[in-house]
Amino acid sequence: MAVIVGTGMVVRSIPYENLVMKHGAWAVHCAAMGAVLAPLIFMGGPVMMRAAWYTAGVVMGLSATAMCAPSEKFLMMGGPLAMGLGVVFAANIGSFFFPAHTALGAGLASIVVYGGLILFSAFLLYDTQRLIKKAEITPNTGYQTYYNEYGQPMQVSAPRFDPINAQLSIYMDVLNIFIRMVMILGVAKIFFFAKLIDRFNLLIYYLYLYLNFLHSRVKNDVVKRWLN
Repeated sequence: MAVIVGTGMVVRSIPYENLVMKHGAWAVHCAAMGAVLAPLIFMGGPVMMRAAWYTAGVVMGLSATAMCAPSEKFLMMGGPLAMGLGVVFAANIGSFFFPAHTALGAGLASIVVYGGLILFSAFLLYDTQRLIKKAEITPNTGYQTYYNEYGQPMQVSAPRFDPINAQLSIYMDVLNIFIRMVMILGVAKIFFFAKLIDRFNLLIYYLYLYLNFLHSRVKNDVVKRWLN
């Protein structure tokens, strides 16, 4: 987890103008996430390919829905989604203490898999619309125009839109959807291992939400650049 969090912070801290270092750090971050998911290959090629195709279909459909939505109503789901994430995480922890053959254990497992699939599909809608909105309101020139009390246009420096930082949450959404597709299509003997990977990803997702919370509170410009 330290490597993934560390590489993620490095990616966020590098300005987008420094394309070589930015993309290099992004590649290292993606490689670290891939190393976490790599053991899922023991599920077998057919299962992994089916899960990948199903994930691609879900992501394409939800992304098109978020892009073509007539309103920005998906941006209002932030609070309920955070609460839903807490429920799925608690169910994930509880499923390790209750056997799957019991009624409670089976219910918790269903929340982890199917509830998590619905939850991160909703997160994908939310994060896609948030990325679109951020791209619309964030200047690409490094300056933002506003009008003073006399109606005169004024320009102030503003951070440019960073597409890599903006898509990191969508990347996490897609990974979590893929993991649940593997859990649905996989066999029972690998289910426990898949849940371990799922718990790890949920911890990273919680940390990501906490960093976003800090971003809305911190006033220091240097720290904001790290969390943007």
